[in-house]
Amino acid sequence: MLRAVLSTLTLGLLSFSFTLPADGVHADVLPSTAVKAPVITTPVTSTMPDRLTFAEKQAAFNDHVLDIYNSADLQRKGLSFDVFQKALIGFHNFKKNNLISPSKSVITVVDFTKSSSQKRLWTIDLHSKKVLFNTLVAHGRNTGGDKAVKFSNQPNSFMSSVGFYLTNQTYYGKHGLSLRLSGMDDKYNSNALPRAIVIHGADYVSEAFVKRNGRLGRSLGCPALPQEVSKDVINAIKDKTVLYIHGAEKNYTSNYLNPATAVDAFALETLSSTVSKI
Repeated sequence: MLRAVLSTLTLGLLSFSFTLPADGVHADVLPSTAVKAPVITTPVTSTMPDRLTFAEKQAAFNDHVLDIYNSADLQRKGLSFDVFQKALIGFHNFKKNNLISPSKSVITVVDFTKSSSQKRLWTIDLHSKKVLFNTLVAHGRNTGGDKAVKFSNQPNSFMSSVGFYLTNQTYYGKHGLSLRLSGMDDKYNSNALPRAIVIHGADYVSEAFVKRNGRLGRSLGCPALPQEVSKDVINAIKDKTVLYIHGAEKNYTSNYLNPATAVDAFALETLSSTVSKI
């Protein structure tokens, strides 16, 4: 019975102040089949005053992740379970800290370990358990050729940055409708706003470009999208949703990747209301 208890997500909201982009080509813009889930083994003392053990809450969380992964058919769509699980752990830690919008249940995942010729961005509705978008996405010119191999948080590095982001407001600039991003991992992407690392459309992100060149074109560090889908993606994920960019960064760590706090937060929100009925 416990593993069937998976309720609807309730999100919180936090306001942020924004700084104007300071570099990049758009610096002149205006403001404005099923798999088995690996077991999370990190121990923790439960903060939830109920009869559930941490092992029970952990099992429910693992089922929650696996249910969404299989229901959305993410394996067939090319997103690895490991990367998705990391993104969802982050999502629940963001949610625990009231960082994300209560009106949206979407999460966006980019896997820069994949070839740029592959569709390596997924936007997933966690409530309906459906993939809203699965598309191409570019990395920075100094991050690599076909694959992203080097990352930086430094201004004017023209590299991509890994980690967790919150989406912010939209604006119209050189690339049309664009979306500001707040980097949430201090050592890895915290300069996203001053570097003008934003989501925008670009003509060098297309199947035709891949056919001509064997890879996508590259940005100055932005996760640029195909022009034909960029507006729809931006409008779906703007205003405080989670973006997780995964890359081959061996030393990457994040406070948002703590599975124990994500498990406990998930249990507190989704299971506490049913404990008295069990």
